Amino acid sequence: MPLDQKSRIINFYNSSYLKIKPKERIILGIDPGTSITGYGVIKTVGTVPELIAIGSIDLSKFGDHYLKLKHIFDRTIGIIDEFHPDELAIEAPFYGKNVQSMLKLGRAQGAAIAAALTRSLPIFEYAPRKIKMSITGQGAASKEQVAAMLMNILKFSLAEIKLDATDGLAAALCHFYQTNNPVQEKAYNSWKDFMSKNPKRVK
Repeated sequence: MPLDQKSRIINFYNSSYLKIKPKERIILGIDPGTSITGYGVIKTVGTVPELIAIGSIDLSKFGDHYLKLKHIFDRTIGIIDEFHPDELAIEAPFYGKNVQSMLKLGRAQGAAIAAALTRSLPIFEYAPRKIKMSITGQGAASKEQVAAMLMNILKFSLAEIKLDATDGLAAALCHFYQTNNPVQEKAYNSWKDFMSKNPKRVK
């Protein structure tokens, strides 16, 4: 093969046209509730997550449970149409002793899931303990600890943001961690142990 032809081939393979760009994803996270449903939207490029939106759906003005479900459905559709997420990460209901509360939470989750299915979004469900473990390294972490870690990672201030909103955001970030680095989950002995093993999360 002539030398000039070899050079052209090498230059072609080294050209920017063949460089693989990091995949961009938008993830919607939802923490379903019957009084407040929290949500967060993040954009991820490669290994870097970025906050796009965080907020809550206030359901306190609706006395009828079924109207609350309709509002969750309608607002979830609106959020999806505004931010065009690629995936939905949703917190699973916490299994407690109050059957009626569990039933209502399950319906709230179902309303959000139905909205996502209407827009053909893939859905991923995570247990509350799994989300807390993914964000803080402690499955029994408080809402305040989760919120503090999220502010550290995504560089935002709580101000008047409700903790239900940060729980929704936590679901989105948990999904990002689980799908972006699907290796065996690390075990942590303490908060100090978590920080030492995850320095990039606690800068």
